[in-house]
Amino acid sequence: MSTFSKDRTLKAAKFAIGQIVKHRIYPFRGVIYDVDPTFNNTDEWWESIPENVRPKKDQPFYHLFAENEQTTYEAYVSEQNLLDDDSGKPVSHPAVKNYFSEMRDGRYIYSNRLQS
Repeated sequence: MSTFSKDRTLKAAKFAIGQIVKHRIYPFRGVIYDVDPTFNNTDEWWESIPENVRPKKDQPFYHLFAENEQTTYEAYVSEQNLLDDDSGKPVSHPAVKNYFSEMRDGRYIYSNRLQS
C-alpha cells in the first residue's frame, strides 16, 4: 500500500492490515482492518481534533477495530499517531472474528471469506 505525498514522492504505509497497533497519545489499541492512502473522512471530523494535535491529511489513515479498558469501537487514526503493539495480546473487538481467521505471530490473518 502506498500513497503520493504533496511533493509526489511515493510513500509506503508503515502498518498493514491485521497488524495490532496502539495510539501514541491515547490509551487504546486495535487491529487494522483497512487503510486509506490519505485522509478520507469529513472536514468536520478533522476540525474536531484540537489544532495542536491535528494530524496532516497527506499521510496514511488506518481503520481499527479498537479497544480501551471500558469498551470496543472503531477508530480512524493517522499514521503519525500509531505505534506497533508488541504485547502479543488479542484484540477483543467482536468484529475481529468476521474479518480475520486467526492470530499468528502477534498478527491477525485476513479471512478469505467475510462472515456476516
